[in-house]
Amino acid sequence: MKKALNVIGKIFSFLGVTLGMIFIALVLTITLICHGPSESAKELFATTILETGQLKFLANVFLSKEELQEIVDKNSLQDMDAEVDENLINTDGNKEKELIEIHNVSGDGFEGTMMVVNDPAKISLATTYPWSEYGKELGVIVDEAGAIAGVNGGIYYSSGNKGGRPYGVTVSNGEIQDITLGWSGLYLIGFDENNLLRIISLEGMNKSAVEKMVKEEKIRDAISFQEESSDANNHFVKLIINGEKRELSGKGSGQNPRTAIGQRKDGSVLILVTDGRGKNGHLGATASDLIEIMAEYGAVNAANIDGGSSSSLYYKKYLRTSVTFYYTNSSWRLPTAFVVKDN
Repeated sequence: MKKALNVIGKIFSFLGVTLGMIFIALVLTITLICHGPSESAKELFATTILETGQLKFLANVFLSKEELQEIVDKNSLQDMDAEVDENLINTDGNKEKELIEIHNVSGDGFEGTMMVVNDPAKISLATTYPWSEYGKELGVIVDEAGAIAGVNGGIYYSSGNKGGRPYGVTVSNGEIQDITLGWSGLYLIGFDENNLLRIISLEGMNKSAVEKMVKEEKIRDAISFQEESSDANNHFVKLIINGEKRELSGKGSGQNPRTAIGQRKDGSVLILVTDGRGKNGHLGATASDLIEIMAEYGAVNAANIDGGSSSSLYYKKYLRTSVTFYYTNSSWRLPTAFVVKDN
């Protein structure tokens, strides 16, 4: 018994020393990145980590508030006030083609999948409403909706990977299921009754103003994401509006897994999901990457939506999955997802 306890003690001692060495190595590595000779490495670290849900505190540990804001300002997107012009889109879609096309994309630091949905009327928002503490994996949401494909939706409370409740405005089949305001820079992203992709700022709106807007604009299915460039967050929404690419400074953002949605002149919808954060050895895509890919595929309008660990794409099976190692064949729990039905 005593010999066994000694062995166990040595094992725990070895593990403790090993973990301690890993922690020290990690701290030294980040310190070197933030205060070493490479300015680009420091900027990449800061802009990337500020986009994460759980690790953004690390940026404030190793860099001052002033340093972070300077970095964000050097790698951000310019303001874009233009609104979607419905006259530029034929919202009937391209029904002569197959409903769904799948294309592989890649760039410096990421791989991704572009799903083209040729009939925008087939896209809707599936949710786990009425909300509970836990959301559901993307594949489950798709199956329960009777759909064949889907992509993660809007911003949500992500603490502990519970995913039970969205943030911002959630509209499904014309019904407002949630209005949670308070964060700066919220946008509504989704489709109106004419199948036009809408990207609408919620800044300055209260609950009654949101309800009025949803009714007047005839929004049928929509989620929310956040636009904020600061030392606390580094999120962005608009990518292309009315065929005009958003101007940016530097790369516009850090590198992370991404989910973006756009619409072509013929009404076809573009859904892009990329990997990152070490998945497949990749860091991820930048804002610049998203803009260029969406433009290459003909987007007249396009928006970035919730990404990171939430980024996942499903078409009969998972095509892109969570970056977290224990969700490699599934997704994080989600409260909302854009889904595609073939009936």
